[in-house]
Amino acid sequence: MSILMSLILYASVFYQTPTKTMQPPSTNFTQNSLKTTQPSNITSDPGVPVLFTHGNRDEDLPKCGRYAVCNKVDKYNSPWIEKQCQCPSSSCSSSLDASDGHTITDRNRLFKTCEPTKELPKCRFFRDITWTVTTSPDNVTEQVMHCHCPKSSVAYLVKRQMFNTPQGVGYQFSFACSPESRILCRRKEPCRLFTVRKRHEVDDVNLNTLCQCPTNHHCPKHHWETGVIAAKSLAEETYRTYSGFCVSS
Repeated sequence: MSILMSLILYASVFYQTPTKTMQPPSTNFTQNSLKTTQPSNITSDPGVPVLFTHGNRDEDLPKCGRYAVCNKVDKYNSPWIEKQCQCPSSSCSSSLDASDGHTITDRNRLFKTCEPTKELPKCRFFRDITWTVTTSPDNVTEQVMHCHCPKSSVAYLVKRQMFNTPQGVGYQFSFACSPESRILCRRKEPCRLFTVRKRHEVDDVNLNTLCQCPTNHHCPKHHWETGVIAAKSLAEETYRTYSGFCVSS
């Protein structure tokens, strides 16, 4: 599988179109919480867009299974939150802080779980499945964490399985861990690829670092920075891809 096709497939797992997007009204956001019923340590900035994978309120979401991702917090540019399920006996953290004890970090995303993440074992490179994403025919998506990747590593797609249900065909995607690339970029070789999809009011962006820039150079962190070139649109404008090249510091 080519790098570009792998990135598109990886992005498609997370680009699940929500049933509704909303800007939370001021009655739902306070200075320190998404809802006043949440513990004080579960916070989010006022005005952060919230997307639901099912329905348009917390009560419409399915109950979370063990170590299922209840909230996905994207910090690529302006933060936004995707709610995926509701915790059985507590509130799901929406904190922008990765050290809240309920967070697994992957690139620009924070995956929140109902259970403390310290209880998850450390994954072995290339061998253990760090998480699975299951999409059902009724558009319900469940992401379950199995272990956490070691520091200075990234998750990558290793398997896609199709399964049949009475309602239709579903898919399960499995991810494993890989060390970050230490290969130096060659001349005119992109150091990072961006796959971008517009989702209502937010940009859903997947980052993939391909190589390390030489001394006194840096790789762009955003697809609108200097050194980034837009590639040809794919899938009828569904995705936009960008290539970032090393820039003198």
